[in-house]
Amino acid sequence: MSSASTSQVLAATRQWLKPVVHVLLRCGVTWKEFSELAKTTYVEVATQRFGKRARPTNVSRTAVLTGLARREVRAQRARLERGPEPLAGYVTKASLVLSAWHQYPDFLDKSGKPALLQMDGEGATFESLLHQCGAGDIPASTLLKELVDAGAARRRPDGRLEALERNFIPHAMDEQLIRLWGTVVSDLATTFAHNLMRSGRTPPRFERAAVNAQIDASAVKEFRRFLDQEGQAFLERVDAWLTAHENADAADAAPGETLRLGAGLYHIED
Repeated sequence: MSSASTSQVLAATRQWLKPVVHVLLRCGVTWKEFSELAKTTYVEVATQRFGKRARPTNVSRTAVLTGLARREVRAQRARLERGPEPLAGYVTKASLVLSAWHQYPDFLDKSGKPALLQMDGEGATFESLLHQCGAGDIPASTLLKELVDAGAARRRPDGRLEALERNFIPHAMDEQLIRLWGTVVSDLATTFAHNLMRSGRTPPRFERAAVNAQIDASAVKEFRRFLDQEGQAFLERVDAWLTAHENADAADAAPGETLRLGAGLYHIED
């Protein structure tokens, strides 16, 4: 079996990264915020998973594995020890504009709220706001469209522009669904990682897919009904099996005596 090259691994990574980035963009997460998260996660995984004799990987080896300087590895480890924290990241131009609109005195009304602005002209305008907050390199009409589409601003009947929100989120998504997205993608990726890196004696984890690229588009509705019925029936049998094998004393069990076990089923459609 030939070993995958770095370019092949990166090409495969790009495949699964595209739908992830799609969600991140819709939620207003910038490349810089993702970059900072990736850096921290690289250090976390290299530290926890690549040590010898079940001990954490030392700073020098972590630096070699991740390509980061040792001082950066130490900084990331300190961040991890402090626990989860908001990543400063890079603020989008749309977020800069909204923040300035809510804070810069020249763009507030007498009550301290964001003033109604003309698009351009003399005095405090939307265009002058962009220049003052560092977003002047983007056409005002383009940035306004993003704010309007996100429900963060609107153009009033008299032509003036009104700020509706303080934060820029291109497309708000349900909090619980985002949490579920993280869990499902993590579970699937963990299964593949196990199968990719397991030793010869370690049994693989079940992972199968039934896919056909020649399906008539009109069959999608019927397939959804079929999968809802058959998939739900299968998962109910899995759930019954898991329930029958629960540890009745799980609350008092010692570490390693219980674990999380299950199976997932998902709809594929391109």
